[in-house]
Amino acid sequence: MTPLDDPALVRVLAADGTLAPTPAAERYLPLIDALSDADLETFYRDMVSIRAFDVQATNLQRQGQLALWPPSFGQEAAQVGSARAARAQDHIFPSYREHVVTRIRGVDPLDIIRLMRGLTHGGWDPTDPKNGNTHIYTLVLGAQTLHATGLAMGLVFDGKSGSGDPERDEAVIVYYGDGASSQGDVHEAMVFAASFQTPEVFFLQNNQWAISVPVATQSRSPLYKRGEGYGIPSLQVDGNDVLASYAVSKVALDEARAGGGPRAIEAMTYRMGAHTTSDDPTKYRTSDEEKSWAGRDPIARMRAFLEGRGASQQFFDDADAEGAALADDVRVRTNELGSIPRAHMFESVYSEAHALIQEEQRWLDDYEASMDGGAK
Repeated sequence: MTPLDDPALVRVLAADGTLAPTPAAERYLPLIDALSDADLETFYRDMVSIRAFDVQATNLQRQGQLALWPPSFGQEAAQVGSARAARAQDHIFPSYREHVVTRIRGVDPLDIIRLMRGLTHGGWDPTDPKNGNTHIYTLVLGAQTLHATGLAMGLVFDGKSGSGDPERDEAVIVYYGDGASSQGDVHEAMVFAASFQTPEVFFLQNNQWAISVPVATQSRSPLYKRGEGYGIPSLQVDGNDVLASYAVSKVALDEARAGGGPRAIEAMTYRMGAHTTSDDPTKYRTSDEEKSWAGRDPIARMRAFLEGRGASQQFFDDADAEGAALADDVRVRTNELGSIPRAHMFESVYSEAHALIQEEQRWLDDYEASMDGGAK
């Protein structure tokens, strides 16, 4: 039995887009029935647009516009479903691949580009209301789970969850991957989350590969069971099913927000692209594996479902055009970004002036002055 055949897996849509809920999905069906046509179409547009952005960003990196790009190709459903389940007052802690999550919350996609270009150390201001309580990316695997748990503990101490008022109570959702799930930070975060019963959802995107290490090597048991070991109610969902991802995330966030303590979700998905643009997955993955997962593409699955409900070709054309417009806008604005002065690297090392840093900057200034055409 493969993980995707496990009867404990929550799935609503089969790979061909037909409604085929697993036994574990039955409790979530009323939530899905409550979704309007506009909600369902929004899920689809979210996924299509971010994939277009993702392709554009990858191309920009190949053209030398970005230092690095971590694609989210294939993981759109898990991210869209969970992000759309969060309330406006909730707090979002991404890792470095949650591009559509940040966009849904209000972050300008160009802010991600600026981060990957080296123009900024954080990308955006988490305290700016327009960014929807979205904290910044971190490349330090698992570190964000500690940050999320710390903030969630603060919500408990301040009485900002569990009051019984869903319009006021707050929750936290933190994203990480299968590779990060082996980091000590993640386990320490779960210990404190369980001990203090934080209003928090640990959202693990199992994309099957920690760079070149397959998940079967990383763990001999399903990763969601690690949460259970700490007393955290945990489940596994088909992360390529946007409806199931939405429903389990909504229930988990609602329960956490209401004072029920932390929850853990393992979303079974697949990184259809490279780990980053510095990686070549053909070195460690087979074409048969990639073809198998391509047949479970989350966008194709949702499109088939919407077609079965009578969605028009015009809707799909409009969604594609919206994605193309986003990609074009990002390309144009990226090309308008200036180069960062090399002296900028010294500005955010310490909060106060430091003699050694000042000495290094003087050396750079002298070196550039000695070069014909040197620019600071």
